[in-house]
Amino acid sequence: MTLAVPLLVFSDLDGTLLSHEDYCWESARPALTALKEAGAGVILATSKTAAEVAPLRRSMGLGRWPAIVENGAGLLGAGKETASQCSRYTDLLDRIAVLPPGFRGFRAMSDHEVADLTGLTLGSARNARTRDFSEPGVWQGTEADLGRFLKAVRSAGLQAQRGGRFLTLSFGGNKADRLRDLARLYSAGLTAALGDAPNDAAMLQAADVGFIVSNPHGPDLPPLPGEAEGRIRRTELAGPAGWNAAVLGLLQDLNLTKEEASDG
Repeated sequence: MTLAVPLLVFSDLDGTLLSHEDYCWESARPALTALKEAGAGVILATSKTAAEVAPLRRSMGLGRWPAIVENGAGLLGAGKETASQCSRYTDLLDRIAVLPPGFRGFRAMSDHEVADLTGLTLGSARNARTRDFSEPGVWQGTEADLGRFLKAVRSAGLQAQRGGRFLTLSFGGNKADRLRDLARLYSAGLTAALGDAPNDAAMLQAADVGFIVSNPHGPDLPPLPGEAEGRIRRTELAGPAGWNAAVLGLLQDLNLTKEEASDG
């Protein structure tokens, strides 16, 4: 039986809980500690793979909570180091194999190629290629051919997400869908979400409270529904420092801080 939690926090990683400069999260440690003391949960929600997320989640002390991986295409279970969904990924690759030509996925690339495309280290590129639910890649055809390709993707029962550099194919699912599912599973009293990029917008709006974390390295998110009412707020500080301030402020507003609990 899953016990109810008073607060469930969903967080993007790069540029939100992880610094854009050094991918460090130490500035958020006070808030992470306070969340644990309050009995709240933290669920990482990222485009990263299970192989990338598992060591990060472990280092943050969040192993008892699941993580949303591959932009919501799947979940890394609580306490698990792998997603164990190889049959689903195999099915995905089989469907991609019969699509019209022009798409070249990570599976068809070497670790070195992915490292060159993404700027990742060789080891990180290897983890980024260790996929369970989705297949990112590059489109090598024309824009006209892309339209026909995307029609074939839909006919194959797949979905396509086009980002800045990559086209990602999957069976569907996104961060917002996973937030709703996990909020029900854990009977969350309140949900909060933090993110810094356009692909976090739906998750921010799906939560009871959302925080747009300042990101001087990326495009500003346009005003979102809920900002005027204060349900969605923006941090002044960037990255994990902004994350830390937002979460500590929220805990204080909810009377979930250690100091408040001891006074009660």
